[in-house]
Amino acid sequence: MSPQSQQKFIQYLQTDLGVSDKAIDLALRCQELSRGQLHMVLWQHGLINIEQLGKAFEWQANKTVCLSTCDS
Repeated sequence: MSPQSQQKFIQYLQTDLGVSDKAIDLALRCQELSRGQLHMVLWQHGLINIEQLGKAFEWQANKTVCLSTCDS
């Protein structure tokens, strides 16, 4: 994920899903070690629930579809 896309994703997590700044900071530090996806790291550490995880996957999938079709 590009830095710009990641920032938009973080903004989505904070504004739409209500994920705290502290949870995002923790997940970003853990993500560097595990090289996992941010939303998976949040879920693995109990910082988001399964419903929020599903919404995060949907957001990412919709963003990916838009990037491949919106630029055409």
